[in-house]
Amino acid sequence: MSALPQAVAAGRYRQELQAGRRELFDAFHAGGSARRLLAAHCRLVDRVLASLWVDAGIGERAALVAVGGYGRGELYPASDVDVLLLLPEDAGDETRHALEALIGLFWDIGIEVGHSVRTVPECFAAAAADITVQTTLIEARPLAGSRALFAALETGTRARLNARDFYTAKRLELEQRHTKYQDTPYSLEPNCKESPGGLRDLQVILWIARAAGLGTSWSELAARGVITRTEAAMLGKREALLQTIRARLHLIAGRREDRLLFDHQDRLAASFGYSATASRRASEQLMQRYYINCRWIIQLNTILLQNIANQLFPGAAFEAHPLNERFHVERDMLAASDPTVFETHPGALLECFHLLQQHAELKGMTAPTLRALWRARNRMDAAFRRDPGNRAMFMQILRSPRGLVHELRRMNQWGILGRYLPPFKRIIGQMQHDLFHVYTVDQHILTVVRNVRRFTMLEFAHEYPMCSRLIASFERHWLIYIAALFHDIAKGRGGDHSLLGRADARAFCRAHGIDREDTELVVFLVEHHLTMSSVAQKQDLSDPDVIGRFAAVVRDERRLIALYLLTVADIRGTSPKVWNAWKGKLLEDLFRATRRLLGSKARGGAFSFDTDLQEKQAEALRILSLYGFSPSAHEALWRQLDMAYFLRHDAKEIAWQTRALVARMDSPEPVVRARFSPIGEGLEVMVYVRDQPDLFARICGFFDRRNLTILDAKIHTTRNGYALDSFLVMDAGGEEAAPHGQPAEIERDLRQALALRAPLADPVTGRVSRQARHFAIEPAVNIRPDEKGQRYILSVTAGDRPGLLYRIALALSRHGVNLQTAKITTLGERAEDVFLIEGGDLGNPKSVLAIETDLVDTLRR
Repeated sequence: MSALPQAVAAGRYRQELQAGRRELFDAFHAGGSARRLLAAHCRLVDRVLASLWVDAGIGERAALVAVGGYGRGELYPASDVDVLLLLPEDAGDETRHALEALIGLFWDIGIEVGHSVRTVPECFAAAAADITVQTTLIEARPLAGSRALFAALETGTRARLNARDFYTAKRLELEQRHTKYQDTPYSLEPNCKESPGGLRDLQVILWIARAAGLGTSWSELAARGVITRTEAAMLGKREALLQTIRARLHLIAGRREDRLLFDHQDRLAASFGYSATASRRASEQLMQRYYINCRWIIQLNTILLQNIANQLFPGAAFEAHPLNERFHVERDMLAASDPTVFETHPGALLECFHLLQQHAELKGMTAPTLRALWRARNRMDAAFRRDPGNRAMFMQILRSPRGLVHELRRMNQWGILGRYLPPFKRIIGQMQHDLFHVYTVDQHILTVVRNVRRFTMLEFAHEYPMCSRLIASFERHWLIYIAALFHDIAKGRGGDHSLLGRADARAFCRAHGIDREDTELVVFLVEHHLTMSSVAQKQDLSDPDVIGRFAAVVRDERRLIALYLLTVADIRGTSPKVWNAWKGKLLEDLFRATRRLLGSKARGGAFSFDTDLQEKQAEALRILSLYGFSPSAHEALWRQLDMAYFLRHDAKEIAWQTRALVARMDSPEPVVRARFSPIGEGLEVMVYVRDQPDLFARICGFFDRRNLTILDAKIHTTRNGYALDSFLVMDAGGEEAAPHGQPAEIERDLRQALALRAPLADPVTGRVSRQARHFAIEPAVNIRPDEKGQRYILSVTAGDRPGLLYRIALALSRHGVNLQTAKITTLGERAEDVFLIEGGDLGNPKSVLAIETDLVDTLRR
């Protein structure tokens, strides 16, 4: 084909393709089914490609073959068109050049092709080396060209296909893919194609079934007895929803996009007819439907894979080993001895999970048992939940020394946990748009139970050394499991979920015969599961009154230990990015200080913070002596420091700073020291310089320009007029500070910046995260006197962004307000910062209002 006719042909086919797609997409928007769209889109592209093949004059010299999803007859609006250009072994250069030109023409008319060019033997070699290639070949269908070449490919592929090996490879591939997505469909931005319970899970079943000769559709599998007709209809319905979601997602995004990103969830929900209610976003309603759909698919996949495996690997005759009159072991699986056992003995609905706990050698339940379990789940009604035997069995599951988390997750997967605990059913698949939880409420709860359980396991003792020591001597630690189950169970109801969950927890404990003292412990934990993290991260732990008030809330050491364990498990269960060593140290400091106070009271003595202070100073002096300092070397420096300094720093920090300053007390130049933090993350930075206006803002600006985030700041003014400030900083991405400056580099550059005293620079303007853009947090600012009315506490809540703290520091500087301490808490994309402030005109309500207004305006900008 000459250049001019080719250009004319390309224009004609481009118009045909565009007009055809526009008509198909309009029909889909008007309410057409996704399945019809995918098939019609395939036919449209088939027609265009076949015509181009004829126009190119290649004829029988090669074959054009559809593979992948396109070969399967499913072509999504923005998916690649996967084709195989099949060559004879003696193909000449002329044929190869013609094919190259044809591929270019495909792109010219708007078809994004994923192509490979191979001979038949090359296809077989590639398939033998790569299961993905083999998978594409079993779905191949001819489009144009040599039928003989395609027949050789089809016949050879079928002859070389070993169904057992194919099953094993695809099963392993599925497990690896699930692991990549954390084995859960419940992430807040799942991939509707690749995540567990997505389209790929359904495709794996049909690939294996095709390879095994069992069928190529759900109806064919039902006809072969692999699944029931009801299950086939259900699979078709679940598949149709995913197809619709993916097709609409492509059209909304205007590109191939399989992730249900926050950017698209609202428009996608609107396309399904969802609208926001007083308590739920439209996107939350759609996503809950999506999660439930995924759960069904995972359930049916479990049954299908077992049934296909039983046909592919029949094995020798086996002997059933009875466990009791209701269940036996069948090929390392738990099997019901009678398919009606769950109907005749409803208590078996819980018993089967307890048996899996007791028998670690069992790999799960047989497909017939799972089917029977699923059909009988509605037997778990109010009468079932009132039955003393069923209540006792559920408590045995919670108290079991092994298998708790696996079985709770299995119970949730099969709809049993929500049936037994109706409040839990309401939060299955419920999203949390707080920008730091990355899982749905039910998955977060089960992750917290898992974290508490790990505290009891020796193999995780290195990860949670203090928690492991505490729980080892904690009697009836399963009570913390119950608290974990109920701590967020009331989310989404409106009102305070801690108080609503407290009532649910109390009712559960009473119904299950838990004594009054243990019930009160569980209720306390649910009500106060946020208290310890709030005090640790937002209040001044060097203030004896703060420790005293917290001790009054927990009342005794047993409650304190349980609350500490639950708090650590809860924070670590929100997101891998939320927990860090600094949060761990704050919680541990609060725990230890409160434990000392409660222990002193329990012994009938009065706890003295003066004694605690003296012990800290003595330890600092002991450390100094190891470095060769004389017993009196510290005295001149320490006389310039007030009690607040010693309360806010631990002995190691005091010794480190004393070593740096003992010979430089009156230094005319800034003294800056930095070191890797002993807690294992970030850098500790100390600044000692003649006090000056805007010092805190200047230091914040320096860290801002270095892309370092301040986690903690302790601000002091010595009696001889110097600022002695301490900072804990980390890389803004959450890693150690080292990638953006070794300690010596930080020391040099910060010292120069402080000595220069240049005008304060504008804050760095950085990109706001995608999540923060879609779930904006309205800034909140509050200034109030502390409990004694001697100092003022500034609380700031806002969406986290680059330069946030520097902007706050500049605003405070404009009003002449000085900082004494800063506690910076970042929860995902949400910043909750607390500052102890002084100066300005904080005693004047009008001045306070002006500062608050200025800060809110600054944060909104």
